Amino acid sequence: MSQTPSRALSTLTSRLAYEPPTIVRHQAGLMNKFSRTQSVRPLSHIDGVPVEDLLAEYGSPLFVFSQKTLQERYRELRDSFSLRFPKLRIAWSWKTNYLDGICKTFLNEGAWGEVVSEFEWEKAVALGVAPERIHFNGPYKPESALERVLPLGTIVHLDNFDELATAERVAARLGIVPKVALRLSIATDHTQTWDRFGFNLDSGQARDAVARLLGGGQLQLAGLHCHVGTFVLEPDAYRQASSKLAAFASVLREEHGVVLEFIDMGGGFASPNTLKAQYLPGEQVCPSFSRYAAAIADGLSGLRYPMREMPTLVLETGRALVDEAGYLVTSVVANKRLPDGTRALVLDGGVNLLFTSNWYKHDVLPVREHGGISEPTVMYGPLCMNIDVVREAVMFPPVRPGDAVVFRNVGAYNVTQWMQFITYRPAVVMVGDGRQHGLLRKREDLETFSSHERTPAWLTADKAHAR
Repeated sequence: MSQTPSRALSTLTSRLAYEPPTIVRHQAGLMNKFSRTQSVRPLSHIDGVPVEDLLAEYGSPLFVFSQKTLQERYRELRDSFSLRFPKLRIAWSWKTNYLDGICKTFLNEGAWGEVVSEFEWEKAVALGVAPERIHFNGPYKPESALERVLPLGTIVHLDNFDELATAERVAARLGIVPKVALRLSIATDHTQTWDRFGFNLDSGQARDAVARLLGGGQLQLAGLHCHVGTFVLEPDAYRQASSKLAAFASVLREEHGVVLEFIDMGGGFASPNTLKAQYLPGEQVCPSFSRYAAAIADGLSGLRYPMREMPTLVLETGRALVDEAGYLVTSVVANKRLPDGTRALVLDGGVNLLFTSNWYKHDVLPVREHGGISEPTVMYGPLCMNIDVVREAVMFPPVRPGDAVVFRNVGAYNVTQWMQFITYRPAVVMVGDGRQHGLLRKREDLETFSSHERTPAWLTADKAHAR
């Protein structure tokens, strides 16, 4: 007996709305002494402010930064190193997060600035940083940029011989002898040598650069700089690099009479995030600032300088200061089951916002307490791209569309490397003392992009002609 069209449609609709039950294996105990409990504690507040209140006011997704955590991390870094290095300079790494509110928090704590482009230099100066309190790093500094920054006292870190020659030419034309530093690449047993940056110390190229600089007479060598890597989990890498820098600096003083004002150890300190290839969680393996300080102190102990001439230690710390202060709050759009039975969540924030999810297993927590048992879950973002996966596998409790989900330790690089792709970039807010909160960056809308776009006149004319 055939069904009427309305009854057939009703039957089809009911079938489409049904998903068969899935049997999921659950583990009650721990597999071994290194295992972690499968219970997931919600993160309902950030510094006393309800996360759901922030979403209600600023929308989802939403980046949230804790001013308290920013200050605590800066002070911990300063105190850990000041015990061993009375002459200490912390230069905030602008590229790690150049939102004015973040940078201003560190400037208020006494930080200098470290920039790697003319754009970042302009942003730092506009925020009130004196040009002479900026270290200008990076492989690209056009001659026009050097003409702007060298007369104002910005310390330029020279990367190659062509740049050295350009700096000499600018200095001669302006009639100045500016202070500069040489960036060196140094091999260690724990990190891959970043050969593309600076003058190689181990090959003798650094000696040639010093000879060229001193022979030219147009530049004053004020410091040496190295950067051993990124997310360095082994402090001994800094001991080895600083030991080589100390030996080289001592030779410069003894053979050339060069007394350095500073030695810059760059950045690269790790945060509590967990790398994808890492077995133990990040908070268990991330070295403390004290361990990094001890390693650098050990390496620089070989510096043959009288106490009164000891150079200042410069740190260009970024990730280790800001990562823990940042949160990305997203909302669940949908639940679904993959063909193998794995549960999947679709969120309104993906790799377009969480760039670092490409190499970190970010901690992710629900905002509310949820009943039910956690199970392996894959988390997708909103993009129409197969690569939009923010967590490939994580134990997570049952959640519903509209529920909020928070990613932790996302303060570094995400709001500088995020993409305007398919959807708008969200608002960024800071939670301050006394549970106050305010915008660091407003949510984008169509006007954000329309105001920068132009339509050539001939396109408008062609359209009118077609009519």
